[in-house]
Amino acid sequence: MGYIIETSNLTKTYGSKDAVKDINIHVREGEIYGLIGRNGAGKTTIMRMLSGLSEPTSGDYSICGKNGKDRGAMMKNIGVLIENPGLYPNLSAGENLKIKCIGMGIPHKDTVKRLLNFVGLENVDPKKKAGSFSLGMRQRLGIALALVGNPKMIILDEPTNGLDPQGIVEVRRTLEKLRDENRITVMISSHILDELGKIADSYGIIHMGRLMDEFTTDELNERCAQYVLMKTGDNDTALNALNKIGITSYEIDKDNNIRINEQLHNSASMAKAVVESETDLIELYIRNVSLEDYYLSVTGGQHNG
Repeated sequence: MGYIIETSNLTKTYGSKDAVKDINIHVREGEIYGLIGRNGAGKTTIMRMLSGLSEPTSGDYSICGKNGKDRGAMMKNIGVLIENPGLYPNLSAGENLKIKCIGMGIPHKDTVKRLLNFVGLENVDPKKKAGSFSLGMRQRLGIALALVGNPKMIILDEPTNGLDPQGIVEVRRTLEKLRDENRITVMISSHILDELGKIADSYGIIHMGRLMDEFTTDELNERCAQYVLMKTGDNDTALNALNKIGITSYEIDKDNNIRINEQLHNSASMAKAVVESETDLIELYIRNVSLEDYYLSVTGGQHNG
């Protein structure tokens, strides 16, 4: 599978400050690529350059094999939703889509119906104005607008920001349909790492204007092993008992829990050893290192947000 986006030392400078510096991103065709970073890290700056909304100071990029300097040929392959959807609040969903179609010289009748169905707005009252839509409905209409013209990929900046849980699920399902049914590549930024971890195939971590790491979901799973987390009444007594059954790879976390990194298949024996040591075993469960845990480890513990 080839890359639909590649960047080469992409840099954007404002005055003497580099908003992003020497960014080398690789997005595979037909995947959801999650761009992760706290506010001000440079995510939106990267997306604006890739969308043709901002010129790089230096470096280059290609989309669908077209060089960034060949903007006219490249932009027809991209749909964009950065910040808030550009909707006409006094028009219906269908009317908003019709105007976009006319502006792009695309027959609108079948296109409007198809896109409303695709984003789940087909049953909305056709007279209902977009200004009275819920935030989730507006975001889905924004995605529909980005799909006018059948782009090969769409770029979405924080499409779930501010949504309630139901709105987040609706947007997530829409993005999964784009990838799975239409083979459209999606680049998405999000602060909700748990939600992003449910749909993304690859990730790039942006921190202070730099690309810190780039990895696939499979690579994340390899790096983020499981561990046993144990809460006891007396850690010293518990650790002494665990040492006797050969447990030596562990650490005490900030909440004073014992985190064990070996013999995960042996959790029943761990529990038995602690109980027989006559200290309380309050909790024991197996956890996976999360995307958020990995993000924090890469960025030095600075929380995303």
